[in-house]
Amino acid sequence: MTGQITVDHRHGHSLGVGVGSVEILRYVYGAQMPQFEAPKPYLHPIRTLSGALVSAYRPWDHRWHKGLQLTWSHVSGQNFWGGNTYVHGTGYVPLDNVGSMRHDGFDAIDHDGTELTLTENLTWVTQAGESWVSETRLLKVHSVDPDGGSYAIDVASELTNVRGSDLELGSPTTHGRENAGYTGWFWRGPRNLTGGQVLAADGSGPEAMGTGSAWLAYTGSNDDIDGEVTILAVAGSTSSGELKWFVRNDPFPAIAPSPAFHEEIVLGAGERLSLAHRFVIADGAWGRDQVEGYLAGASAGGDEAGGGEGFGG
Repeated sequence: MTGQITVDHRHGHSLGVGVGSVEILRYVYGAQMPQFEAPKPYLHPIRTLSGALVSAYRPWDHRWHKGLQLTWSHVSGQNFWGGNTYVHGTGYVPLDNVGSMRHDGFDAIDHDGTELTLTENLTWVTQAGESWVSETRLLKVHSVDPDGGSYAIDVASELTNVRGSDLELGSPTTHGRENAGYTGWFWRGPRNLTGGQVLAADGSGPEAMGTGSAWLAYTGSNDDIDGEVTILAVAGSTSSGELKWFVRNDPFPAIAPSPAFHEEIVLGAGERLSLAHRFVIADGAWGRDQVEGYLAGASAGGDEAGGGEGFGG
């Protein structure tokens, strides 16, 4: 039986989703933050159904890391990720190129008691004030399972190039840094999950970095609340390029299904790029059998666990 959810909308700032006495997540779309941190909407805090925190906010090593958010570190010389920019031969340097993803409004906020679906319009604006990308974003919180201790977050973005000329969408790896293909939808976990276990559909361990597989699971132990947690990321789909995993368990926990890990995506004027992924938040340490059983059950129930609802190709 699907669990019931409640929604708390602090208009102009954020929406929270609750199950029982626990607020399992908050989508913050209107917070003020320094330009160096690339202002953008984010999901934080994210908690399991038992209340265990599974997201980090402004950690001292990377102030621009905020829970689960859409990022892009190299966009035709602009940085929509935040912080320093990687320059080959020099390293990371601060540049006046840090853009923002502006919340323009919601087309829909649908809540039926068991699911919440948001359709949002955003504009990616450079630090110089130029509009380069128009984004339509879908967020869906669903499949709340109190017995199994899990729920799912679907994220989907359709990016349209409104710059008027090509956009080169890349990563530090496409600019010369090995194994730094982080970009796209990025999850940063709290300190207590450092050193956690990484399991992928086609293997295990941090060596999954830069490889492609249908899913990747990260497990670790909680602070504050007894027990362990699992973050299951389902790669889903991209309409251009190939999804490869960015994953670390040291010096911090992070997962991203990167659409531009090894190769840049060139998006022509007026062209669109679609991304769709799923993140499952669960109490307990899931092994391969439990992950595969969950995904098989979702598929059998008519729910494609490959990113959920998207925008098509």
